[in-house]
Amino acid sequence: MNIAFFLLPKKDVITTTLQATLRQILERMEFHRYTAVPILTEQGQYVGTVTEGDLLWFLKNNEHIGFENAHRHLLNEVPLRIVNKPVHIHAEMDDLIDLAKVQNFVPVVDDSDKFIGIVRRSDIIEYCSKQMFKPSSL
Repeated sequence: MNIAFFLLPKKDVITTTLQATLRQILERMEFHRYTAVPILTEQGQYVGTVTEGDLLWFLKNNEHIGFENAHRHLLNEVPLRIVNKPVHIHAEMDDLIDLAKVQNFVPVVDDSDKFIGIVRRSDIIEYCSKQMFKPSSL
């Protein structure tokens, strides 16, 4: 099955850019209760995913940075520990299963490598569950 059926479109996904301040991304993640957010270029290309862990480790290892001055530091200063690999829109659901084991969501790009949305791990699990318990046809 093509993943387009499961796509949460870009307009419904909270994203950020490398030029966002730490405070902006922390507040955005807290407000939406997300643990990870896709990072896009100004041109809309997917460049990575920032996680709560990335932000926490960065703050821990830079004691001079706290929430009170997080507005002075940009996301591009934060090393990303995990590489969330994107897939192309023409990928099949089987292509997502391995990625979903280690990613909360799988970023999806079009033929021009522009970010067009995500497929959530919960949707992948639900699809797999239905496949496992689908009545066999005789």
